Amino acid sequence: MHVAGGGLVINENEELLMIFRRGAWDLPKGHLDKGETIEECALREVREETGLQNPELKQFLATTYHSYEQGTHHIMKESHWFLMKSALAEKLIGQTEEDIEKIEWVKKEDMNQYLAKAYPSIRDVVNAYLS
Repeated sequence: MHVAGGGLVINENEELLMIFRRGAWDLPKGHLDKGETIEECALREVREETGLQNPELKQFLATTYHSYEQGTHHIMKESHWFLMKSALAEKLIGQTEEDIEKIEWVKKEDMNQYLAKAYPSIRDVVNAYLS
């Protein structure tokens, strides 16, 4: 099982940070490195994938599971999601080596059109926050 950490980042206007990669809206996340905690992993991945310098870890949100094919291997991924806060003024820089094409702050009332083009596990995380 592959373990990952990720963040649902909100700003002072309660907007949610969404990234667009490989044809879908997503949240920043990535693999746990040896020797780091899941919280450190989530913060590092948010910084690397979005360019945010100081995301502030708030609380644990949810754990999701999904599987995917990598070559001939069937991979199961367990992702631990945390609520984070960041300032709207911070500059956003998508990590091109992770195929991130766009990063946007999304208002809650506009979220459904983004979630329509997101993976089910991402919808689960956003809905865990919104409910």
